[in-house]
Amino acid sequence: MFEQAFKNIDDVLWKEAGCSSELDYTEQSSWMLFLKYLDDLEYERSQEAPLAGKPYTQLIDPPHQWSSWAAPKNAKGEFDHDAALTGDDLIEFVNSDLFPYLKSFKLKADSPDTIEYKIGEIFGEIKNKFQSGYSLRDALEYMDALQIRSQKEKHELSHLYEAKIKNMGNAGRNGGEYYTPRPLIRAMIQVVNPKIGETIYDAACGSAGFLCESHDHMVKEKLTAKKLTTLQTKTFFGKEKKSLAYIIGIMNMILHGIDAPNIIHTNTLAENLGDIQPKDQYDIILANPPFGGKERPEVQQNFPIKTGETAFLFLQHFIKSLKPGGRGAVVIKNTFLSNSDNASK
Repeated sequence: MFEQAFKNIDDVLWKEAGCSSELDYTEQSSWMLFLKYLDDLEYERSQEAPLAGKPYTQLIDPPHQWSSWAAPKNAKGEFDHDAALTGDDLIEFVNSDLFPYLKSFKLKADSPDTIEYKIGEIFGEIKNKFQSGYSLRDALEYMDALQIRSQKEKHELSHLYEAKIKNMGNAGRNGGEYYTPRPLIRAMIQVVNPKIGETIYDAACGSAGFLCESHDHMVKEKLTAKKLTTLQTKTFFGKEKKSLAYIIGIMNMILHGIDAPNIIHTNTLAENLGDIQPKDQYDIILANPPFGGKERPEVQQNFPIKTGETAFLFLQHFIKSLKPGGRGAVVIKNTFLSNSDNASK
């Protein structure tokens, strides 16, 4: 079901003038998938709340709910073509009403580690690239056919989403910086063997591959309700500079069962190393930082060893961010240990 839907959506995007590569396809699929996922999550919570004797307040107000604009249904529960926006009306609604409304969630959220804040961040960064409201209407109908309610469905969807990220990594235009091959990630995780109760940090998290695979490794333990809460809220931490990677990383973690991922949209290297306190340190660091980049002189001032090479700056950041007795597995460039310049030494 999911595979066919993604294929259909890619076919629609391929004909869409505003989208030119696998990166665009993944980005545009992601915001629609996120809103569909959110709609199913809200439905699930609204069903569970009365069983627990609690009221449930919808996150999204009625005019902006998926069932109002993306997939209105008639009394029989069938798609209502008469009520559905399409063409220029749909594009106008998405660009001028829906996205600004969702972006405003960031200002209303109680704290950065809530799903409301993440909604605001995502829609503050992403742009709708559909130019044809008819193409967008087709894509929304394919997306609406997906059910994302059971754990099995979420698991299947997370695998397919990973496959999309992998395709994006092979798509050129810097796609590879979002993707680290999964066998490499799993091998590194097996070596450090994270346990529930430990914190895991990736300061250049891209599509959050290390964090998602760590989650999958840790859920193999027997989980009590307390351990599950720890895993959900106090285990995984990431930072990402690029907007598209940040959005895809959040989406990837949500599909792996983390409702409000602790990923911050920031340039890690702009932080002064001297400001990192023991409370800012982590038990485990897993990362594949970008190498070969060149950072500006003012960024280099944040580090004791001054160099433009991003990999060397990241390694200094990781060393300072690791708790005493912590464990780290980091991908470094193959000349790192043999270069003869001052910074390397």
